[in-house]
Amino acid sequence: MLRLAVIGIAVGLAVLGQSGLPRAEEVRSELAARLTPEQLRIYEQYLKARTTFDRQLQAYWRAVDSKRDARRARRMLGQDYTPDDYITEQPPKYRGPELPAEIAKIVNEVRPLEPEKLLPNVADFLESAKAQYGFVPTPTTEREFKRRYAEEALAVGLSKDQVVRIYALETGGQGTYDMQSGINPITRQGKPISSALGYAQLLHANSTSEFVKYGESWAKRLLAMAAKPGTPPDRASALRAKASILRRMLRAARSVPNEWSSHVAFGGTPKGQAIHALNLDADVGPWLQVLKLRGLKDDAEKAGRPNLTGGEIELMNLAGPRTGLEMLTPVAQNMPTSNFFSQGGYYRNTIVREKTAIELLRALESRMEANLKKPGSIEFAQIFDEVGRK
Repeated sequence: MLRLAVIGIAVGLAVLGQSGLPRAEEVRSELAARLTPEQLRIYEQYLKARTTFDRQLQAYWRAVDSKRDARRARRMLGQDYTPDDYITEQPPKYRGPELPAEIAKIVNEVRPLEPEKLLPNVADFLESAKAQYGFVPTPTTEREFKRRYAEEALAVGLSKDQVVRIYALETGGQGTYDMQSGINPITRQGKPISSALGYAQLLHANSTSEFVKYGESWAKRLLAMAAKPGTPPDRASALRAKASILRRMLRAARSVPNEWSSHVAFGGTPKGQAIHALNLDADVGPWLQVLKLRGLKDDAEKAGRPNLTGGEIELMNLAGPRTGLEMLTPVAQNMPTSNFFSQGGYYRNTIVREKTAIELLRALESRMEANLKKPGSIEFAQIFDEVGRK
């Protein structure tokens, strides 16, 4: 923890002097005044070791990025990958001296870390949906959401085993349909660590990408539901209004280039956050998440892998479709996972670190097995059986 607490210092005093921060010379002067000569010597040794390590770490990840770029070029040329296309060693670890608590406390008082920027949460997504489009998701019970999810999954060719295993991994086997990554679905405690929502933990960019592909068909489906004989008038009116809102959302989503980087940027805006709230809607949420999973299945079939396990689909869900499939190939499966994730993604996902691709797949499957015994997973499996019998 101490290492993390002073990492802002360790990456160098060069960043000081920016607006609102003490100047580097001011920091050095105050540290010299507050630390004993021995403490100052220990701090300078630590800073030197951390700076050396940080340079090594940056060089490692530059090499990873370079190899990834080279593989991308090979793929575009239709060439197979070779072992030389990967970094074969795990990321370096810091093995230098740690900073004693009393020195770290003084350092952080002299140069306080910038306040942590909080990520948007479910309340923010709902607020954006209402403010941007006048959209309020239709609520439902957990069991009913699972039932609709199971119906959609079976209709597009996903199996109970595939879907429930992904749910077990992504939500810990007890997640709710409004669960956000970093928030305990039972205690509701914690803070968001990403925008991931729902049973499949879709990111806001995923929601935009799927919406661009399928949004118009969803609007038409809502209109068909409204026109179905026997639909109560108030329900029919609500469905028609929702279809109109979806079309307005779709115009906004299609106003940016249809590419992942643009969807990431758009997803972070109020209009994009509003679209992410579709995951929480009783009608649209199951369609959105199931079609994302079906897309992974379709990608695998095109690549000649028609019978993926739940763990293999989850690997594609976690790393991205193309990267997940690459990790399953013989040449890549024994390579460090750092080859397949960004530096931030690698360190953010604890299950990813210090493994090879095949070890990550086994870890995912092991965690799935454990979480299949949790109440949410058991209920989901039972609902799949009920829907299947009908």
